[in-house]
Amino acid sequence: MADKNEFHDDRAILDIHDMPPFWPWVGLSLQHMFSMFGSTVIVPLLVGLSPSIALFASGVGTLLHIMITQRKIPAYMGSSFAFITPMYALMHTAGYPAVGQGIVGVGIVYMIVAGIIWAIGSDWVDKILPPIVVGPIVMVIGLSLAGSAAKDAMMKGTHYNLEYFIIALVTLFLAIGFNMLFKGFIGLIPVLLAIVCGYVISAIFGLVNLHAIAVAPWFKMPAFEIPGLSYHFKLDWAAILSITPIAFVTMTEHMGHIMVLDELTNRDFFKDPGLNRTLAGDGAASLFAGLVGAPAMTSYGENIGVMTITKIHSVYVLMGAAGFAILFAFVNKLNVLIMQMPLPVIGGISFLLFGTIATAGIQVMVENKIDMGLKRNLMIASTVMVIGIGNAYLQLGKFQFTGLAFATVIGIVLNLILPQKAASEREHEAKLALDKKLHEVSEDVTGQDKK
Repeated sequence: MADKNEFHDDRAILDIHDMPPFWPWVGLSLQHMFSMFGSTVIVPLLVGLSPSIALFASGVGTLLHIMITQRKIPAYMGSSFAFITPMYALMHTAGYPAVGQGIVGVGIVYMIVAGIIWAIGSDWVDKILPPIVVGPIVMVIGLSLAGSAAKDAMMKGTHYNLEYFIIALVTLFLAIGFNMLFKGFIGLIPVLLAIVCGYVISAIFGLVNLHAIAVAPWFKMPAFEIPGLSYHFKLDWAAILSITPIAFVTMTEHMGHIMVLDELTNRDFFKDPGLNRTLAGDGAASLFAGLVGAPAMTSYGENIGVMTITKIHSVYVLMGAAGFAILFAFVNKLNVLIMQMPLPVIGGISFLLFGTIATAGIQVMVENKIDMGLKRNLMIASTVMVIGIGNAYLQLGKFQFTGLAFATVIGIVLNLILPQKAASEREHEAKLALDKKLHEVSEDVTGQDKK
């Protein structure tokens, strides 16, 4: 349980330092593990890495992040999509020894930036990220993933599939139903129950390869890629320079996730435990991943969505999910079972998970009473949302700023350079003030004439 002197958010069913009983803990942790599984294993599958190692690294990376942030932030680390393009290219030329160096480089960059922030402080964060910037960015984090969720729900390969869409909708409505209609423990694990039900329905429709699950061995050692043991280490500057700079892009995404968690848990993680620790946690996760053969790590929106729905913010639940991820990396049959997760199930549950992140952004603006009638606020929010949701990325050679990262930078710049009120608004206010003054003078003159 939490320290008596520590802040406790009574809005949460389980706050950050609350420990659940054992069996609910198992269910809640499995729910988080299932939620992040699809995205975490799809990255290594796309670039030719081992999914089981990615799963192992995500578990260890999460534990490292929680430890470095002093068990104050309920964040889950999973495979980052931002590095797919350079990793794919390098895997087909220089192989993982080169990729690993780039990912280690990412971790080192995070650590260096964390050290600089530790030295100069993070008070500047409040100035560059006020609610009018934070709210739209949080909305973008959820809504920019909407296309991915819809594709998983509707498309079988390159063709629309009605059966897929029906399963996705059934999964979605089951998650909503479990969340709204049940109380007690069942009401706390709606995402897990919906995924399991969707999986069973998919198996009935023949969308799960049961034979592959049946013949898979129970246990199998992941194919670790460890420098000096699995391969001869040779410095590859080209690989380092092609992957490492993308760290500056994922840092902006990281800050966006911290903003969401701030609002979700009613805290300010930029100040406690500090942006230096949150960045160091992310960096340590990627550093470890690069040393064992996994892709770079980053915090996951899917798990933030689960916390939003369930109001379970306990770091112990996230630690349990990390433990299951490490275990499942070695229990091959369970690994194969989860890797057979049908896309429509992932798509259906993502409708809800990504949507709850977007609504958290709306809540930021509502709670801070942002006046969208002001042109300044309208300009910032409109620009950030369309650039981010539309993924209008900035490409400079091989270096790509994602839509989310670019929208974040645009929002920060606009907030810093735009005046509090537009010229027309100032003119209108001046005219109203003059009219009011003339009206008061007129009333005074009229009153004196009557006397």
